[in-house]
Amino acid sequence: MKSARQCSLVLVTAPDLKTAREIARAALKERLIACANLVPRVESHYRWKGKIESAAEVLMVLKTTRGKLAQLEKLILARHPYDTPEFVVLPLQAGTARYLAWLARSVGD
Repeated sequence: MKSARQCSLVLVTAPDLKTAREIARAALKERLIACANLVPRVESHYRWKGKIESAAEVLMVLKTTRGKLAQLEKLILARHPYDTPEFVVLPLQAGTARYLAWLARSVGD
């Protein structure tokens, strides 16, 4: 069984639900994530190429293990339409034993 510190949440924004769903399905198929939560209609404000921009995006919250992070990042970079996609990793501090065990089994760790 994994401890919480061996698991991570990964945040990725996508331009639309179709893209987010395709990335989530590919990551699930390759057992790089246990779960993807897609949060539509996120309003993002950011600086890009010297300008302040804003866009409607979909926030992807991906659950995985630290051992799968490098492969997941590679998949995101290969399939994402943005020049510089978001890939932010948040370590877990705690979680229920049953959930963490399910997460680890789901990705094959």
